[in-house]
Amino acid sequence: MAILEVEHIQKSFGGTRVLEDISFSLEKGKTLSLIGSSGSGKTTLLRCLNFLETPDQGIIRVNGEVLFDGSQPLKQSASELRKKRLHFGLVFQSFNLFPQYTALGNVMLAGSLLAKERPDYKEHRREIQAELEATGRDLLAQMGLKEKVDNYPHQLSGGQCQRVAIARALALHPDILCFDEPTSALDPELTGEVLRVIRELAERETTMMIVTHEMVFARDVADTVIFMDDGKICEQGKPLDVFDHPKEERTKQFLARYREQR
Repeated sequence: MAILEVEHIQKSFGGTRVLEDISFSLEKGKTLSLIGSSGSGKTTLLRCLNFLETPDQGIIRVNGEVLFDGSQPLKQSASELRKKRLHFGLVFQSFNLFPQYTALGNVMLAGSLLAKERPDYKEHRREIQAELEATGRDLLAQMGLKEKVDNYPHQLSGGQCQRVAIARALALHPDILCFDEPTSALDPELTGEVLRVIRELAERETTMMIVTHEMVFARDVADTVIFMDDGKICEQGKPLDVFDHPKEERTKQFLARYREQR
């Protein structure tokens, strides 16, 4: 059974259609890469899945639960919206770390805020915070940042900041981990360390969606590749099929431009 089902998602900004009839599914433990030119709708799709944008139409299901149905009136409290967002962990291209918090503080922050909504928080505050800290330290160690837990973002390299952002997204145990161009803000020499971490997550069967311009990475790591153009899915399939035997002319043209730029 698919962990994520997306059916006929539409999204417009003003009179501009940004997403048109987007449908796909993602199995648990698999990695899906979204490729395509800038402006093709990839980031907007991730933002709709994370409820940072509201689709105009369509259906989004996670584990069989309908999180969004465009045919129904959308009435939800801030608390309900936060619960929906917990299904998705989003790693932004610009890190979005809070400069006033250490690496560990950034990883723990969302969990600490959510814990305060628990009815037993006051009674068990120390135990809850200790558990959050232990989880944060463990995740940072997995990211190769065991010695950097007390460093602030300005004391870290771009690659280290992005690994903190990955740990932060994982801290809430999302069903699906989403990456929006995770290496685009990095110098070339730092790109490899972040891609290496994502490869390790794929090997551990973390369910992921990755928007990327790293074509070799998408080909090697993804189980499924979706090529988007002009707000539409033009082609989707196994990486070798899409990259080596594309069926659609727009896919062929995009990959040809990529190869010319290498």
